[in-house]
Amino acid sequence: MLSANVISGQVDHALGYTHNDMGPLRLHRPLIRATRVQTLAISSTLMAGSSLLMGSLVMVGAVGLMGMHAAHLPLLWLYSVCVIAVSGIGALTLLVVFGTPGMLVVTLVFVGMAVPTANATMPLQALPGFYRFLAEFEPLRQITGGIRSILYYDAQADAAGLTRGWVMMAVGLAAAALFGFGMTSWYDRKGLHRIPAETKPEMTAAPALRNAAHPRRGHCSEWPRCASPPWGREVRAPSGPAAVSPSRPSSSL
Repeated sequence: MLSANVISGQVDHALGYTHNDMGPLRLHRPLIRATRVQTLAISSTLMAGSSLLMGSLVMVGAVGLMGMHAAHLPLLWLYSVCVIAVSGIGALTLLVVFGTPGMLVVTLVFVGMAVPTANATMPLQALPGFYRFLAEFEPLRQITGGIRSILYYDAQADAAGLTRGWVMMAVGLAAAALFGFGMTSWYDRKGLHRIPAETKPEMTAAPALRNAAHPRRGHCSEWPRCASPPWGREVRAPSGPAAVSPSRPSSSL
């Protein structure tokens, strides 16, 4: 769950969707418009790759530093890597599908309801019926059974739940892939993008008025003299005989 939160946050930062605070500094990358399906695919690939490193570090700490007995070390390492990858991809699916509320869902599924049903410190027979029902598919119970079989029952497939662990791990991975990529592809088809595409404002061209620039056009018989705007050349009245207006004949006395 912790690795899923880290990978989800770093992928969002690399794509430019969120800021990344490093002490007093706030880093922000240019936005790369990736679909939700692409985001989940990138996160899942990083989770699968990082599970190799995390599984190896667990083996180094438990077997190398603490001296834990592991007669089937390669199988234990492989099982641990697969557990980390499947659990991380499941957590990433919930984070991508539900967004911020997905953190609460991940905490309930992988911690709140998983620890009591793990069948590790408390037997399932001592739990209420609700928790016994959850133990049928909760991931931590399947993980505990497989690890117990490898460490204490000579990695026998049917002794303490190793076969059940592999089967439930495959079922969980398939369910996470179907649910995650199905929901994200539906989001993308509906246009529910994380940041809506920028829309350009519509350009509305006002109709050009022919006489707007030259208000006297059409009212003056001599166009070149009337063509000057009010702030330009002075408009003069035409001279000559045409300028003399006919007067009314005077009455003879």
